[in-house]
Amino acid sequence: MRQWPSPARDPLLIGAVLWTALAAALFFGLAGPSATNALWQVRTLWLVQVPLDGLLVYSSWRVFRIATGATRRFWRILGSVTTLFLFGDSFQALQAVLAEPGDSSTTSGGVLQSACFVTGLAAVVLAMLAHPQPGRSARERLAFWLDSATVLVGGAVIAWSFAVKPGEYHRTDILGTLALSAVSLTSAFAAVKMIMGGNAPMRRAAAIPMITAAGFVMIGQFVARSAADHPPAYVYLVRLLPSLLIAVGPRIQELIARFDPEPFGERRRRHYSVLPYGAMAVAFLTLVVIMPNGAGIRMWGVVAGLGAICLLVVLRQVASFRDNTDLINRLDATLAELSHQAHTDGLTGLANRTHFYAQLETALGRTSEIAVLLVDLDGFKAVNDTLGHAAGDTLLVSVADKMRAALRSGDVAARLGGDEFAVLLHDCTGPDAEDTARRILEALAVPVEIDGTSVRANASIGAAAAEPGEGSGALVRRADIAMYAAKSAGKGRWKRYEAGMETAASSP
Repeated sequence: MRQWPSPARDPLLIGAVLWTALAAALFFGLAGPSATNALWQVRTLWLVQVPLDGLLVYSSWRVFRIATGATRRFWRILGSVTTLFLFGDSFQALQAVLAEPGDSSTTSGGVLQSACFVTGLAAVVLAMLAHPQPGRSARERLAFWLDSATVLVGGAVIAWSFAVKPGEYHRTDILGTLALSAVSLTSAFAAVKMIMGGNAPMRRAAAIPMITAAGFVMIGQFVARSAADHPPAYVYLVRLLPSLLIAVGPRIQELIARFDPEPFGERRRRHYSVLPYGAMAVAFLTLVVIMPNGAGIRMWGVVAGLGAICLLVVLRQVASFRDNTDLINRLDATLAELSHQAHTDGLTGLANRTHFYAQLETALGRTSEIAVLLVDLDGFKAVNDTLGHAAGDTLLVSVADKMRAALRSGDVAARLGGDEFAVLLHDCTGPDAEDTARRILEALAVPVEIDGTSVRANASIGAAAAEPGEGSGALVRRADIAMYAAKSAGKGRWKRYEAGMETAASSP
């Protein structure tokens, strides 16, 4: 991966910063009480923004040419929006140049410039919110939109508490302040959520300046309202900084895209967000701050916003609860599958040795009326040697199926390993064990067709009934002795354990 150039060495970014610094010097140098001073500050504000908008448009369309898929679609929208910004700011700059001293209509954006800015910002917010996030379920997308709505209302609550003052709530510019502040805060939230969610159309280094710009837009709205007639120089600088920051983001992304083969967002994802809860906390704090001023339209507006936030958070939690329920169900299914795999022989589907002995210990703890059959195939090695291991596996599966069919309901068949099987017989008397052993032998006597060859699985079976107080090891050992007695008697038959078989098995 090629290292992309440092932004501190990029001539266009250096030029944008120096251009903004020059504007700041002019704002402070032109400060004065006269209307002429204010007009030249306004002219500087709008004239300086046009080259910054030009850098924003240039960089956005350059990234658009490099991007592909959904990322390309996002940058097409951003390129179109930045072109709209350039048009609106250029028109406003022309108005500022033609304005006369004392004309206060140019201290903030006019109708056309404001319409271009709000429309463009709303389009960018929607593009960020709608940008595809792979792997999200429908409820996760719903939760994302509810989070966005919560932050939007939180921004409106903050703006309302600052914008509405006693005796001034009839002013029409309050709605504009509310809308712009709320949309700006939501754009910052959408950008943060998109960057942290994975599959983002830009790197974090490019997104951070643009997120910061949204914050300065809100700050600029409030400081401009607090000094609407003769704003001090710093107000103009605060109003200009978003233009610089917004232009810096796409330029950084362009530098990354030109030199990095994977230029867009890191594939990281967080499954939760604390920002909506932060919006609720800020709304509560706002209510506490304004309560000493008494009940009024400002306080009731904050209360209404707080109620809306609580409703949205409740809906968000309902969606989360359903997601958690689905997660628990999937976890239970996974655990059940893992338990099945841990207790089951992978080839035959019968219980494995561990599960068989666990079942046997449990049964012996309840009653002694149980019996064990040990089944060992006769001549299985010859099948493996002549027909191959695949044929041997097929024969083992067939044996397992026949054993299942021969057992009573509730009995447990297991493969202990290789060609050795076992059966746990519950509530079993001696005759029941003998009947089961006969059924198994009769089933195994039926030949199996394997790759055109008829193969019959003979087996020797040893049976042993549990004695009071006997452990699983002793019971299986007696069944094993009986099984070897059946092999010694000619194979293909069963034997019940009888006292003295150990001596016969050990004698030459």
